[in-house]
Amino acid sequence: MKVAVILPAAGLGTRMAKGTPETQPGRPLVPAEKTGTSRKQFMLLDGSPILIHTVRKFLASDRVSVIVIAVRAEDMEWVLEMMAPIDPDSRVRVVEGGNSRQESVENALASLGPECELVAVHDAVRPFIDLATIHSVFDEAAESGAAIVAVPAVDTVKQVTRGTTHVRVRATLPREKLVLAQTPQVFRYDLLLRAFQTARQDGFVGTDESSMVERMDVEVSVVPGSDRNIKITKPTDMELAHLFLREEARSAQS
Repeated sequence: MKVAVILPAAGLGTRMAKGTPETQPGRPLVPAEKTGTSRKQFMLLDGSPILIHTVRKFLASDRVSVIVIAVRAEDMEWVLEMMAPIDPDSRVRVVEGGNSRQESVENALASLGPECELVAVHDAVRPFIDLATIHSVFDEAAESGAAIVAVPAVDTVKQVTRGTTHVRVRATLPREKLVLAQTPQVFRYDLLLRAFQTARQDGFVGTDESSMVERMDVEVSVVPGSDRNIKITKPTDMELAHLFLREEARSAQS
């Protein structure tokens, strides 16, 4: 079964503080404080952009036939050049993203056809997804049509209302019925295409792809994820990312 992977990577990274090294189009690797930007997908992790670490995880799977990266128009050429050394089979494509995650994924999806029976969407800044989890969620989606990776909620979750000066607790939600969604989120091609078409017609904006599929009354299966499958969104996440990367390197050597 052919699987296409979509990596939305057109974000501006407004939550990541400046000062972390990053790449720049057509230039050597330079510190972010010299560039004035802080796009987390291009931050350097052990000398390579986070995006490259993420792409490598999916290139390691022989089930993945194509990886489509959605980036800003001005980044397309140099991101493709960046991928060339790690992509000898030419499985990576680069397309223009949009102003939101939803637009970027939809643009990437439009570049695919039904020959890719499954489509996986993964956060470009989750570089520590492991191959076993990737294949588990592929297998579940192949059987059920829709599957996501998620972890149990371990903290107590409160439902609140927000006023102009106060935030008030209105309910405590039962943890045993809650999970925290991660990625990959994997769907049959035709199902995901229909979900995006319906969302556009209705003017619906989802926080993830699963939310768009769920609203069509389609059941989405959950595959256990990992606390290591972090989404790098703030400076303190980089410290944890360096730790995980060192552990991966030690594991590969043993």
